[in-house]
Amino acid sequence: MGDSAVRGGRWPAPLRVLAGCLLGGGLIAGQLERERARWFVWLPVAFGIGIAAYFSLMTEPDTWMALAVPLISGGLLAAGPASGILRLAISVLFAASLGFAAAKVRTEMTRAPVLARDLPRADIQGMVEMIEPRAARGERLTIRVTAIAGLAPEARPAVVRVRTMTSHPDLKPGDSVRLIATLRPPAIPALPGGYDFARWAWFQGIGATGFAVQAPKIVATADKGSLQQRARAALQRLRRAIGERVTTALPGETGAIAVSLITGERGAITDATNDAYRDSGLVHILSISGLHMAIMAGAVFLSLRLLLAAVPAVALRYPIKKWAAGAALVGGFCYLLISGGSIATLRAFVMVTIMFVAVMLDRQAIAMRNVAIAALVVLLLMPESLLDAGFQMSFAAVVALISAYEAVRARAETQGRSVLRSVAFFFGGIVASTIIASLAVAPFGIFHFQVSQQYALIANLIALPICDLVVMPGALMALVLMPFGLEPLALWAMGLGIDLMTATAYWVASLPGAVLHVPEIPAASFGFLIAGGLWLTLWQTRWRLLGVAAIGAGLALAGGGERPDILAGRGGALVAARGPDGRLAATGTRSGNFDLSRWLQHDGDGRRPREALRGRLFRCDGTGCVGETKGTRVAVSRHAAALAEDCRRSPVVITELRPPPGCAPALALIDRRALLRNGAHAIRLVRDDDGTIRAAHIETVRDRRGTRPWTQPPAQLRPQVSGRASR
Repeated sequence: MGDSAVRGGRWPAPLRVLAGCLLGGGLIAGQLERERARWFVWLPVAFGIGIAAYFSLMTEPDTWMALAVPLISGGLLAAGPASGILRLAISVLFAASLGFAAAKVRTEMTRAPVLARDLPRADIQGMVEMIEPRAARGERLTIRVTAIAGLAPEARPAVVRVRTMTSHPDLKPGDSVRLIATLRPPAIPALPGGYDFARWAWFQGIGATGFAVQAPKIVATADKGSLQQRARAALQRLRRAIGERVTTALPGETGAIAVSLITGERGAITDATNDAYRDSGLVHILSISGLHMAIMAGAVFLSLRLLLAAVPAVALRYPIKKWAAGAALVGGFCYLLISGGSIATLRAFVMVTIMFVAVMLDRQAIAMRNVAIAALVVLLLMPESLLDAGFQMSFAAVVALISAYEAVRARAETQGRSVLRSVAFFFGGIVASTIIASLAVAPFGIFHFQVSQQYALIANLIALPICDLVVMPGALMALVLMPFGLEPLALWAMGLGIDLMTATAYWVASLPGAVLHVPEIPAASFGFLIAGGLWLTLWQTRWRLLGVAAIGAGLALAGGGERPDILAGRGGALVAARGPDGRLAATGTRSGNFDLSRWLQHDGDGRRPREALRGRLFRCDGTGCVGETKGTRVAVSRHAAALAEDCRRSPVVITELRPPPGCAPALALIDRRALLRNGAHAIRLVRDDDGTIRAAHIETVRDRRGTRPWTQPPAQLRPQVSGRASR
């Protein structure tokens, strides 16, 4: 009565099912036991699942609940079995609950007032924390606010970002200023499920954005304020001075890119160059990340180790490798400070720190466990970074590369080494690593940005060696020589490398079919792709190949998303409908170009906003516009004279006005109050069995965002949505 009896069918059906489950559970338990050495690397995955669960909630959980779950699961872990699959399951639950609690604690620690409504001509006083030049003209100021006329302290944002149309050479970080600016709350998503800038701003402590209508006036210079404020201001002035020295030696676009690689300031790079780097798959070079931190710290490590090795009396007596690792840590920390300390740079520094600490402790530096520790530290300090595309893409690339490295290393150890094999391994590694990293980050690029760079491999094969061997070492040498005024020579070499990279970016971006635009993929597809990738790279035995099946399932689901037939922007000034060719045609003004560009991006449409605005789907006059999608008339009413007629004749009415009593279109009526309160509306027309449109399914930005600390409604407006609309 063993396994053969179960398979042979001599047991009753219910018992066969139960026995099959037990046998399957035993097989899984045995396989997990064989992978015991890799359990630890799944800890940040479980921690991240808890963070994802927190951010997926529609309402903010109570603090007591967020803290109670780890206590409960921790108690179960302490009282549970000492080993086995049950303990492993409880451990996963415990790690996930800790991630949930960490995200909640982080939200409460960063809680700060957010501007509740637009504030024209606000009188602002505060200290300038950061000055960022813009490519076209002017600057962007980050100001820590001390007073805003007419706002009580409890309603006053702690930090605001204000765009000025002119530059102010006399203004320095740390100066106290007074200026008049129009402020507004941080921007909400342009469509349901879109990128939530307001959530990002919440965790940065930014409570409002806007533009100055008068030049800022310096009230007090940077030598005032607390010690912490003066230290922060001194660091920002140092970064600004480095940027000025760089642009003096390298004027124009080349200098702007050099500044971005040294100080992290990308504002002076033109849109055309940003587009070229993005379309060629080289945009990761422009933002300081693990690549730049590894090169800078690695260059310090290698240079010092070679220098010490040249002195036999030192090399034979002392641990010069550990000394070099310690110096690399100091160099990496200095680069972190100079580069602005962004989330991406801090994440890279944590990873590099763990690698060099491993060297100092005589442990293997390139190991999956080290990556897991780095991910765990970053998620513990900044749980919100889990939602950041940069976090996801950087760790995906590193995990994939290390997984491939482990597999190749295990095979190479059994084959021995030769000069020819070493040379082939070196050059083959460059190509293979580029291919592996590109494949690893591709799903994230498609999910977040709806694009795929078709020739990224070519661009990276050309540009990355230039960046590794010329540009970043030149940046390091420039920083070393800058105190002596000798940086122009190093910057000249760095500039040559940058020009070659930029030429590569423009050439690759200009190739036919360089960018493939794809519609937004469903979250389920993205989830399967991530799960499959993690399963494939984190396990070591043959069952890792089950990850390929999950990736296949994700690809199968990628085309299953439904696109809205009508989109109405916040306020009602911008409306788009899907034409007979399946593409969006819009009516509105150029002021809505940003929102329209996001709509087209999510649609997988590579057109410019102005091209969609030229569509002939809508017929417009002075009172509004009328269009048709799926045989259904859509009216955009902008004048009371036409609104009453639109209510009678059009099944879908979108208006910037207050509808008259009795206005009840057959499918949906959406007025300005609904759009202001709930954000952009996505409307999907639902067909009956006979092909007629029977209802309109409406989803709003507010529906997807829920009620969270960063989703405060701007005004208590009562929306009006009537007719046979369904949610």
